[in-house]
Parts: sequence; structure tokens; C-alpha cells
Amino acid sequence: MDITDMARRIAAGERRALARAITLVESGRSDHREQATALLAALGQNREALRIGLSGTPGVGKSTFIESFGLMLTGQGLRVAVLAVDPSSSRSGGSILGDKTRMDLLSRDPMAFIRPSPSQTHLGGVARRTREAVALCEAAGFDVVLIETVGVGQSETVVAQMSDLFLLLLAPAGGDELQGVKRGIMEMADIIVINKADGDLKPTAIRTQADYAGALRLMRKRPQDPEGYPCAMTVSALEQRGLPEVWEAMQRLTEWRRENGFWEQTRATQARYWFEDAVKTALLAQLETPHARKALAVLSDAVADGAQEPAAAAAAFVRELRSDG
Repeated sequence: MDITDMARRIAAGERRALARAITLVESGRSDHREQATALLAALGQNREALRIGLSGTPGVGKSTFIESFGLMLTGQGLRVAVLAVDPSSSRSGGSILGDKTRMDLLSRDPMAFIRPSPSQTHLGGVARRTREAVALCEAAGFDVVLIETVGVGQSETVVAQMSDLFLLLLAPAGGDELQGVKRGIMEMADIIVINKADGDLKPTAIRTQADYAGALRLMRKRPQDPEGYPCAMTVSALEQRGLPEVWEAMQRLTEWRRENGFWEQTRATQARYWFEDAVKTALLAQLETPHARKALAVLSDAVADGAQEPAAAAAAFVRELRSDG
């Protein structure tokens, strides 16, 4: 692969080159990892997009929201990339990857790019290489990158380490004030969006919004938030109502953070987080060497037979790895 040529094509905004590059960074092959690292280095960090993480429980309408929101943004002349993470089966390892089908109109918009990826059982709601895919989309000149998580519950906080804004989508009657003050994903959200505020559910959505607005007032104020944030809002993605107000709230928060130095500070903290994550991943990769797997098997059998305590066996395994290194 000609890394220089691929970098040039991505920087020129070629969608096919971008798709191939994301496939490359998602590969687990060692030679592909080397090529992906070289490609990211060649592209540099000259472009910045607004990174928006988005999570919510299954059935809350994430895909409908993203399609309506994305179409609104492309209608304003913005280029939008959507990185959608689908859950992988713990049995077969497969994923449906049906986000393009659910976002039919947006997938046909020439100003938009949708890329579904399997989570590959990676915890945190995102795929292992989602951050690198975000960097590729930025290099390709996209103005906004939407990162849709798997959507399984309150543990999906990793997306906050790769986004500038984090939206949490909730359904009407999704919980009262006490539900709202739960830690975890709730305290990561910059804007809580109550979707499906239409039809018979509209009054319920308004009550739910009031419940969460009250809950947010009880939470400790974060230094990176101006007055009034985090906030709770209602939208109807189906009827495309409330979307401009959500976008305005995002822009207002983004501008405040830029003016007060929190934008650069957050990005620097995120870069440090992903450096440490890369170090941990590299160390874990050492467990896959033939020597390590053999030593692990021997000690594992000793623990299973009761010949050694787990802690003592683990210490012996670490000593074995150090002596091999």
C-alpha cells in the first residue's frame, strides 16, 4: 500500500480512500497496524471537526435522531460523518451493521458519510479503533463527526474520551429525578435529549425533561460548563422538531469552552488517555506470544489443580515474562 498516495486521497476527501483507511485501522493484523500508524502520522492533525458522542438505550431512536440531525446539518452546508458502533455477538462474533439501512436518506446524501463498525465485544460502547476512525474523518475534511455508541446502559463512558460534546438520548418516562442523579453515563452528558416528544408521548416527554432538568441542578457543577449546562431538552426526531435548538445549544457550549480554554485542555487530556490506552494494549499483546501462552497454560493448570494460589501464580507469570524480555 502506498501510504503517501492514500494520505493524499483522504486529504482530498475521497470517500473510497477513507473507507479503505478505516478498514485498515480496524484490522488486527500486525502489518496492517504498522501501515495504519504510518498513515495517521502522514495525515497529521491539521484539521479539527466537532466530535459529538451520542448514546442511549436501544429503542430510544438514536438512528432516527442522527438521520434527522445529520440532514439538518448537511442542509446548512456542513459535511457530516457518522461512525456507528454495532454490538458484536459474544458467541459468533458477528454484527448486523444495519445503520445505513436505518439511515436511508442520510446515507444517500453526498455531504454525509456513514460507517458502521462492530464493537468486537470491546467494552465502553465503542470499537477499539473508533478514535483512529475519527481522526481519519477529520483528515478527510468533515466538519462534524457523530459517534453513535452501542447503546446498552450506563457504562458507555469511553466515548466521552474521544468527543467534544456528549449527548445522552432518553425516551419519555425514562426515569424520575432519582434515576437522573445516578453516576456513570449521566455525569458525562453535556446535553440530555428526550426524544419522541410527539403524539401521545409529548406530555410525558415534557415531564421527563423537567425531571432530568431538576436532577441536573442537584449534581455538582463541572468547571468546563457555563451557567445552564448540562441541560435537558426535548426533540421529535420523527417530526424534526427541536433539532435547531439542540444544535444551537451545542454551538453555544462549544464556543464558551473554546473561549475559556477548556477545548484545548480536554483534547490534551484525551490524547494522554489514549496514549496510556495504547501502552496497555501493547503490554497485553505480549500475552499472545508463544512463550507467554505456554507459561500461562502451565500456571493455569497448576492453579486449577490446587498446586498454586492464583496470586502466587500470577506473580510467577509476571517474573517469567520479565525474564523472557
